[in-house]
Parts: sequence; structure tokens; C-alpha cells
Amino acid sequence: MKLHGIEITHPDKVIFPKLDATKRDMAQYYDKVAEKMLPYLKDRPLTLHRFPDGIDADGFYQKKAADYFPDFIQTIKVKTEDGHINQAMCNNKKSLLYLVNQGTIGFHIWLSKKDKLYKPDKVVFDLDPPKNSFAKVKEAAKKTHEFLKEKDKKAQLMTTGKNGFHVWYTMRRTKTYDELRPQLKEWAIELEEKHPDLFTTAVRKEKRDGKVFIDYLRNSYAQTSVCPYSLRPTENAGAATPLPWNKLDAIEKANQYHLKNIEAIL
Repeated sequence: MKLHGIEITHPDKVIFPKLDATKRDMAQYYDKVAEKMLPYLKDRPLTLHRFPDGIDADGFYQKKAADYFPDFIQTIKVKTEDGHINQAMCNNKKSLLYLVNQGTIGFHIWLSKKDKLYKPDKVVFDLDPPKNSFAKVKEAAKKTHEFLKEKDKKAQLMTTGKNGFHVWYTMRRTKTYDELRPQLKEWAIELEEKHPDLFTTAVRKEKRDGKVFIDYLRNSYAQTSVCPYSLRPTENAGAATPLPWNKLDAIEKANQYHLKNIEAIL
């Protein structure tokens, strides 16, 4: 089986057993969403969440681009605590489908691009709900939207494909992560103080008292967030799905859109 010049090997291998969804299904999914997904991927270092034998087997996160990746997979040299590594980027459909053929289910992107790695062009607030509290995280998304509007930020909404939402906005690349983070921390605390029964900034789960954790800490150098339209390694193959704000009330769960029904939102 070939897609966009990439041979999809072992297309009948089951990746999502509960759905009986195969590697072919996953490759065809990414082929469908590529046009919408690639602008979010472009020029950003990637962390790949790979499950070559399906989600019932062990998976792993891969930051360093493999030596065997072909030349058409663009890479970027990034500084790490231990030196430097080359990380893959995904700027076209051929690269996307190659990485999918390597067993990549999840694509996690930096919040900055290759030409200004230390200066993000987007800010993400990850809203992580307590167990079985989707209504609460929907309310948290609304309050975050209202709050950011007061700060003159045009917030956008995305289901994570797993549990909660990302509320995010784009920004000019004028500040480094380190320069930006104190303001984001201040805003998260302000939200917590305005809505003390809804939000918490407590990192430890046992201290969250059934509240929605507003995670601003991922806005850091070399940290990532799941790319819009990426699948997640869950039973129903949930997809991280951008949504207009007027669709929030109708969403019943964070993995409402998935490998099998994404065309409904496309």
C-alpha cells in the first residue's frame, strides 16, 4: 500500500484493538487531515509518540531523529542539558506519512519555530480535569476564554483527544520563554483566585481537591503540546481537535472526535 509515495508496511497490523483499527486506517486518517495539520507542524521540532506494535504493546517517546530517517525528513539541531540533538520536523505530507509508517500515533510540537527556538509564537494553557468531571473542565475553558479576552488575547480552543482542553493563543516572538513565564504564572494564579472552586495551580494531583489544573508550565524551552489533529494512544483513538467556541457546549467528552469520525468536524 502506497500513500503519497510512502510504502505503508504491514498495513493490516492492528494498532487500536478495541476499534479493530489497523495501520492502514491510521495512515489514511493522517492522509485526510494532513492539509489542516501541516500548518501547525511546520518548522517546529517534534517529539514522536511511537507504538510500532499497537497501543497494547509498549510505546515510547522519541525526541532524537533516527539516523536512518531519509533525507526528506528535515531536522533541526537543538540544545539540551547534555549537549545537542537533532530533532525531526514535519513540513510536508510525505514526511508525515513516513513518520506514521514508523508507528507514530502522537505528534507533539514545540511552541517555537526553528528560527527562534527560545522565543515562542504561541501560549498554551492545558486544562486537566479531575476524574469524571468533564462539565467542570468545560466551564474552566469558558472562564479561561473570558479571562484571556480581558487581557486582549484571542484565545482558541482544542480538545486534547484524551481528558481536557487546550486554550491557546498566538503571539509575536518578542519574549523568551523565561521572560514570558512569570506573566503566565501570574495569570494562572489570578484565575485560581477569581474562581477558587474551579481552578488550581497545584502540580501534585493529591493537592488539587477535585479542581481543574491549569497548567502553564509547558510554556518552556523544549516542552511540547500535542499537535492539533494528532491521534492519541487511547482505546478509541481520540484526536486532538480544534473547535470554534460556539461548539463547546455541544461537546460531551474530550475524545468525542477520533480516527473513525473526524470527517464530521473536517
